[in-house]
Amino acid sequence: MAGTSLTGGFFLLPQDSLAANLAYNAIGLISALLILLAVRLHRPERPAMWYWFAAGQITWVLGDLTWEYHQYVLHEEPYPSFADVFYLGAYPMLVVGLVLLVRGRSGRDLAGLVDAAIIGTGLGLVFWVFVMHPIAADSTASTLERIIGVAYPAADALLLAMLARLYTGTERRAPSTRLLGIAAILMLVADIAYSLVSLYSDGDLDVLNAGWLLSYVAWGAAALHPSMRFSGITSGRVSEVRVSRLRLAALTVCSLLAPALLFVPGIGGDAVDRLSIAAAAVVLFLLVVARMGGFVSRVQEQADQLQELAMADDLTGLPNRRRLEQALRGALGAGPVQVALLDLDDFKGVNDRLGHAVGDQLLAVLAGRLVTALGPDVLVARMGGDEFAILMPGATCESADLTVTCLAETLRTPIQVDDHDLLVDASIGVTDGTGTTNPFEVLRRADVAMYAAKESGDKHRRYHLDLDDAADEQARIGAELRVALDTGQFRLVYQPIVELPHGRIRAVEALVRWDHPLRGFVSPDQFIPAAERNGLIVELGAWILRTACAQAADWRADLGDLAPHKISVNVSARQLAQPGFSGVVAAALDETGLPVEHLTVEVTETAVFGGSHAVQALEELRDLGVSIALDDFGTGHSSLGLLQTVPVDVIKVDKSFVDNITMAGRHAVIATALIQVANGLGLRAVAEGVETAEQAAELHRLGYRLAQGYHFGRPVAQPDFSANAVVVT
Repeated sequence: MAGTSLTGGFFLLPQDSLAANLAYNAIGLISALLILLAVRLHRPERPAMWYWFAAGQITWVLGDLTWEYHQYVLHEEPYPSFADVFYLGAYPMLVVGLVLLVRGRSGRDLAGLVDAAIIGTGLGLVFWVFVMHPIAADSTASTLERIIGVAYPAADALLLAMLARLYTGTERRAPSTRLLGIAAILMLVADIAYSLVSLYSDGDLDVLNAGWLLSYVAWGAAALHPSMRFSGITSGRVSEVRVSRLRLAALTVCSLLAPALLFVPGIGGDAVDRLSIAAAAVVLFLLVVARMGGFVSRVQEQADQLQELAMADDLTGLPNRRRLEQALRGALGAGPVQVALLDLDDFKGVNDRLGHAVGDQLLAVLAGRLVTALGPDVLVARMGGDEFAILMPGATCESADLTVTCLAETLRTPIQVDDHDLLVDASIGVTDGTGTTNPFEVLRRADVAMYAAKESGDKHRRYHLDLDDAADEQARIGAELRVALDTGQFRLVYQPIVELPHGRIRAVEALVRWDHPLRGFVSPDQFIPAAERNGLIVELGAWILRTACAQAADWRADLGDLAPHKISVNVSARQLAQPGFSGVVAAALDETGLPVEHLTVEVTETAVFGGSHAVQALEELRDLGVSIALDDFGTGHSSLGLLQTVPVDVIKVDKSFVDNITMAGRHAVIATALIQVANGLGLRAVAEGVETAEQAAELHRLGYRLAQGYHFGRPVAQPDFSANAVVVT
């Protein structure tokens, strides 16, 4: 604003007076000094650029002072003069500054360079035809006068080329950069106007001083703006494909200037002009071809990049399912092939406990480990989630099984992620392409084998036809579960939990049975996993909970003190993961009228290890007053650790620790340790799977006071609560 006011004040002074000229010089000198001051103030990344701009301004002012010395001291107006040395010397300095500006901003923007060349060539041709050539062809001027006369528009043409480069860049321009461009444009417009007016008319040249003065102001304003620190530093990614409409219009107009000039009267008659137009037309044609070639190459490159991205997994960088299917199709047509599918165990637990960011890092590290372990001849792909596929072209069954065995051992090494040492376990299914050329069938077989490994607890399984039969059976069972629930084919039986040594029934565990109208008895080992997979376990579990609570309430009403004090209901991991599970339990208790202190919820270690949602659900149940029992205790890999994080009232010691308890030696050590842990933590311990009186007696000797097993009674619909059926001796 101050600079604009000074410019306006300049025109209030008498033009061509010494005062006006000194004011003009003062504005130019102040602009240069402001640039130097701004460099000290803002500490720009490229100070050299600003020093060149300041040097150009000062040199221009020196030219003005020299001219004024001739005019007001020597009273002469020579042309050429020593002032022209300063004027012409200023242009290279300003151009060097602009070169540093556009070089720092554009990087490897080849498209921008070609566009600038197109614009510079087209406009330069016009400049040559209407300004430079008429000056050079003036026979009335001396050779030195013609050289100096052409040098000015030539310098302007160079300035024009720099501006074309500046404004064809694809990066976002900072305010300081925009002001620099405005300063150069004002200077260029004033120079061109001066040349045209001098050549073609006798108009007033004083008004052009406004352009040069405002140019001074813009140079200084650009330096004073805080964004000058980063002018000349590239920001953002260069795009050679996206072209704005304005830029496209400018390129179109400039590329057509050469033929368009032939239609201007008087231009085509001059041999030099015709030669210049022809040369410019050829250059423009080649530049346009180069631009289109670069455009097409860039489009093809981006298409290839998109193709690669479409075939790669974003997180791990591995090939994705689509790429694997493509490679598998080619491998099946080329010869023998082996495929393995790998699915991580309890990956959801990692996400729940440590967060998805840690889970993502785990997958990325695991992907690198797989690639390193398997080598370059094996294709490792991420199928999605925590599932990976391994394609082994040309491998035999024996070599593939050996590879998978080694891979399973490799996975046993902990993976460190964010100061967490994570143990990764996986289930692996392996198959070959025998009898098929369909990649989807091969992947289906590997998937069947993988789930068979997961259900059996094996590290890996190889596909065979029997697995299809088992899978089909599981699918049929899963489909029939819906009908069984709707038609009441399920029933509950209850196994006593007795107090040692006298065998009085203290509680019962509710167990579900399926009486199929055609199949007969269907084992829970068959239908529970199917219900887990298709999600019906949630609805089935809710039915079991309501039915067991209703039965316990009826026993209490009918039998009074003879009724079992507690009823235990098993809850799956999927039920615990359901939002609002504690509300389901509370509703069942309210609906049946069973007091909350008479219900125990049994969960397995693996269900609790599934994540924070499970622990939160158990804490909500504890707040309701429901007892929590940890089933099959001691068989998991983090049993003792769970006792510190999970609200537990009862631990049910697994049958495997009871079977050999009567044998001498080390067989009773774990059972002894577990009862000591339970007593130390104030928990109740129930020994499971007691089948003999000797086992019951030894358990009582070790300190156990609760037990269950066939020795005390098999699961039945109505246990006998009226008598102590077994007495331990």
